[in-house]
Amino acid sequence: MVRKREKLINLRKEKEMVQKEVVSLLKKTHGIDITESYYGMIELGVRTPSLTIALAISELFQTNPNEIFF
Repeated sequence: MVRKREKLINLRKEKEMVQKEVVSLLKKTHGIDITESYYGMIELGVRTPSLTIALAISELFQTNPNEIFF
């Protein structure tokens, strides 16, 4: 069974953002071009992001990547 990344979902909701906004910010601030669907799968725990993407997401939410992904 895949475990949802509740911390990641909560961080996004605390910033009152939808997944589309996160994807847009990743592209704008880090040059990372992923789909909204792929990001959703990261939140659901279906996909594991590359280190580069994980670090960018962590920076975007100003948190340690270990708190989100491990």
